[in-house]
Amino acid sequence: MKSLGAQLSQYGQYHRDRRNRATHYVGIPVIVLAVLALLSRPAIELGAVTVTPAHIVVLGALLYYWRLDAGFALAMTVVLAAALWFGARAALLDRATWLALGVGGFVAGWALQFIGHAFEGRKPAFLDDLASLLIGPLFVLAEAMFALGLYRTLAAQVAGKGATPT
Repeated sequence: MKSLGAQLSQYGQYHRDRRNRATHYVGIPVIVLAVLALLSRPAIELGAVTVTPAHIVVLGALLYYWRLDAGFALAMTVVLAAALWFGARAALLDRATWLALGVGGFVAGWALQFIGHAFEGRKPAFLDDLASLLIGPLFVLAEAMFALGLYRTLAAQVAGKGATPT
């Protein structure tokens, strides 16, 4: 498996235009929230624990993130826990509202992605590498962390200003 730096760098190559990045900073979180809302039904009761398809998807994503980097995985755990909470609340709504949030958010988020890639003049990264679907949310988080001055060495690598990531 490629390192975190290599994966963020590769993903970043598809996202150089500032307008594309801006659409992703909004669109990716909207897609994540929409998918987790949709996957929060049905709920299966396993004793005192309720499990949904959203829990299974998040668990799989977190296992992947933990293999990449503990610090980012911890941050993604917090972010995805909040997204799961949102999904669970959305799943409690009436069917029409739940579907409007889930399907509407999914379509709106992807529309933003494709608008951004029109600015970029390059196809989305996931068309070349499906792992980009997991790296996208991590990239948005990484950009926020870089903006806060965290992970400066990694930020330089992703920006192409440092040593080649391994």
